[in-house]
Order: sequence, then structure tokens, then C-alpha cells
Amino acid sequence: MLDPKSQYKTLEDLSLEGKNVLVRVDFNVPLEDGKVANDNRIRSALPTINFLADAGAKVILMSHLGRPGGEVQEDLRLDPVGERLNELVDPEVKKLDDCIGPEVKEELSKLEGGDIALLENTRFYPGEKENDEEFYEKLADLADLFVSDAFGMVHRKHSSNYGVATELPSAAGKLILEEVDGLTPAVKSPEHPFVAIIGGKKASSKIGALWDMVERVDKFLIGGALAFTFLHAQGHIVGDSLIEESMVDEVRDFLEKVKNDRGTEVLLPDDAKVSKEFSEEGEVKTVDATKIPPDWMGIDIGPATIEKYSKEIEDANTLVWAGPLGGFELQPFQAGTREVAESVANGSGYRIIGGGETGAAITQFGLAEEMDHVSTGGGACLGFLRGKELPALEILKVNS
Repeated sequence: MLDPKSQYKTLEDLSLEGKNVLVRVDFNVPLEDGKVANDNRIRSALPTINFLADAGAKVILMSHLGRPGGEVQEDLRLDPVGERLNELVDPEVKKLDDCIGPEVKEELSKLEGGDIALLENTRFYPGEKENDEEFYEKLADLADLFVSDAFGMVHRKHSSNYGVATELPSAAGKLILEEVDGLTPAVKSPEHPFVAIIGGKKASSKIGALWDMVERVDKFLIGGALAFTFLHAQGHIVGDSLIEESMVDEVRDFLEKVKNDRGTEVLLPDDAKVSKEFSEEGEVKTVDATKIPPDWMGIDIGPATIEKYSKEIEDANTLVWAGPLGGFELQPFQAGTREVAESVANGSGYRIIGGGETGAAITQFGLAEEMDHVSTGGGACLGFLRGKELPALEILKVNS
């Protein structure tokens, strides 16, 4: 099979020495008390950053952080990111207080080959999310070349990952190529049985992926709050569990068509851990997932469901997991996600973990190294697995 990475322009295709290279990274990391709480995304960018610096490029990093709404928000400045990055690379990173403008250009003119600069949060400007031509032209004016390495954003058509690629000679970074390599086996001729674990909170964010993946997947294992919308659509009693009433008809339609037309199994929880409040202090009990009492809400899958899902995981030759199976942030509701993660880690098939909360959970439980591929992107990962064209990835292809 053709190497999936060969369809993209790479760093090796660029003449880098002495050039200003604008790099879109994903430094949208959690902060606590003004410090980076989890630096996985920063570390994921290091292969590209180090390659460029070693090649003598002037490395200009840009990223968003949080959702400042197109305005400057002091607690979402990238200073903590710059401090953490400084501890991981050499030479010292020059953190700038803006991402466009004459003062930024003046500071960047002082860079020498191998130097690294970090621009301020691109989402301080509304033109970022709008892919505004004036804004991305100002970004592109800072550099000679562009490198895209924020896989978690390739499903978005924003100025800093798409617009600049229309203005500058561009290439995919090391992380993006690693993601393409790691995800492709589940898209091109996956080995069967193919099992997809789909969790998270909302049916509305996952139903499209379910429809698109049904042609390849043999079994869906449904968990998280998402499962209660599915159970409710079947007429079951789910108490005060989180459900999306607006999605009930589409979920019901999906279940009926999959059962009658596709032959794909959709497994739902048999039992659930429930409480009257989403906290570590409330009473917790395990009940039939189809008969949750009034005033109680399902927050995790129960032990019988864990056992059922683990048996399916054991037989899988290809496995994709997107979305936690319960409120793993709280100790009383960790078991579903943790024990299923352990089953996945012990499996012998090809195992892909979607980014976002699922990746955070796997990392929290110390199981990331046991997986074949842990994606850095949640929505982007699902989009790739669905076979969707991701705009900020398509534009990096050789023939684009």
C-alpha cells in the first residue's frame, strides 16, 4: 500500500536555512494557577520545532489558547506556555506580546538561524476563526514559509492553519505526518472484527461519525452520557440522566437502519452507576441502565457492562475509541473508563485512541504507551476516521 504520508509536502521539501518559518502548533493546553497543567501537546510539537531549529530556520510558533472570543483576555496569554517550552528546548524562546503588526515584525527581524519565537494567542483577533483574509495576510507577512503541525485543528478552516497556507509555500510537520500514519490503518482496509467505542456527552457530536463509520465497523460499544440518549430513544427509563431530546428521532432512526440494513451491532449499557449529584460526596449505586429511578442520573457504566464490553474488545482486530465512558474526572465514576482502557491496553488488535478527553483519560491512567496510536485531536481524529476531507490537511497535499 502507498505510504499515506507520501501525499503531503514535508519539511524535507523546504529550503529552511536562514528562513523565517511560521509554524502552527497546538498549544491549547490546560492551565492551573498560571502554570501549564499538562504539557503533552507541547511535547508533541518538539520533533518539528527541533528539526526546524537544527536546520537553521528562524522558528516562529503560533497557537490559540482557550476561547477568548476575538478579544485580549489576560488569563489566556501564552506566557505560561512559553515558560514551559523554555524548559524543553534550547535556545531560549522569545515570547512576543502580539501575533501581528510592525512591532512583531521588528522583534522577529532580530532572530538568527536556530532561534525560536512564540507569538501571542491568535484568537485574540476575531479574524482568526473567521479565516479573514486581512488577518491571515498579516500573519503570512511575518515569514517565508509555513509549517502546519496542529493536527487537532485540521478540521477547522482558520487563518493560522488554512489561510496562511494559501499565501506561503507550506508543508506538514512531523506530528501531522505521525497522525496520518497512525490513523490510516483504521480507514484503509481495517482488519475485522472492527470495534468502535463511542462515548462522551452528546449524541449530536457523535451521530455523524456513527453514520459515516457504520460501513466499516462491526460493533459499536456506546457509553458516557451519550448512551442515555440512545436508551431513552428506545423507550427506556433513564431518570435524570443527561439526554438530548432534539436527537432522539435521529438516534432512533440510526438504530433501526443499522439493525435492519447494515448488520452492525450497537451495544448499549446493561447497568449504570448513578447518583443524585455529579460529585464525589453523593450516594452512588449501581442499577439497571433501563430502569434508572427518578432524581438519579447515570454517570458511569456499571460492572456488567464493563465485562460485556471487555469481551468484545478482546476479540477486536481493529479498535477505535472516541469519548470517555463516564465521569472519569471523579473517583467514584472512573471504573468504566479505566477498566475498559485496561482491556484495550491488553488487547492484541490495532488500537487507536481519539484525542481530547479520551486521550486525557488514557494518559491519566498511565496506559498511553500501551496503545498503538493516541491522537492529539478529538474532532480532527474522528473527522479523519470518518473519511471526511479536513480543509487544513487537504491544503498540505502535494497536488493542492
